[in-house]
Amino acid sequence: MAKKDQDTPDTRLARLILALRSQGVSDPAVLNAIETTPREAFTPDLFKERAFEDSALPIACGQTISQPFIVGLMTQALKVDKRDRVLEIGTGSGYQTTILSKLSRLVYTVERYRTLMREAEARFKALGLTNVITRFGDGGEGWPEQAPFDRIMVTAAASDEPKALLSQLKPKGILVAPIGKGPVQSLRRYIGDGKGGFEIEALTDVRFVPLLDGVAKEL
Repeated sequence: MAKKDQDTPDTRLARLILALRSQGVSDPAVLNAIETTPREAFTPDLFKERAFEDSALPIACGQTISQPFIVGLMTQALKVDKRDRVLEIGTGSGYQTTILSKLSRLVYTVERYRTLMREAEARFKALGLTNVITRFGDGGEGWPEQAPFDRIMVTAAASDEPKALLSQLKPKGILVAPIGKGPVQSLRRYIGDGKGGFEIEALTDVRFVPLLDGVAKEL
């Protein structure tokens, strides 16, 4: 019984942060953003008890809320600065968006499912976020009217190099995205060289839902 009493949300969160540290998420700002973002607020009721697990969980429209380790790894790889304008492709539950909002000046986030967009917007409002700007549309097209961006994060797997998104990045900006057509993709970081080219780094293998082309869904 004593063991169960000790298994509180605080202790589960502490275990999660330790797990992220042990896997290489070491940036103090990123860890603090994760620690202060209530993942349970982004998790469907059926899975709230699992909110502190280091695993992906299902959400509406056949999408997922990403594994905290992957969220931490991608956020760390993006090297976000407090002055940065960040474009996020795939709002989903809004969990990753919220973490980015704590590290940057502005987050522009695009979601192709109306249901997910509305739910995420309600969460942003409840959390009092004032630096997140949402858009319902095709994420593959980015947000040309607001480009260029300092940082771009793609939270769905692009089948090939995301040229349209790379064209919306500042000359020395950074884009992080899973690339690949199969069930396992390569998480890649593109770092602008200031001359129109990119240094490309393969970070790790990941599993993401595909970045779909075409019109947004009213679901």
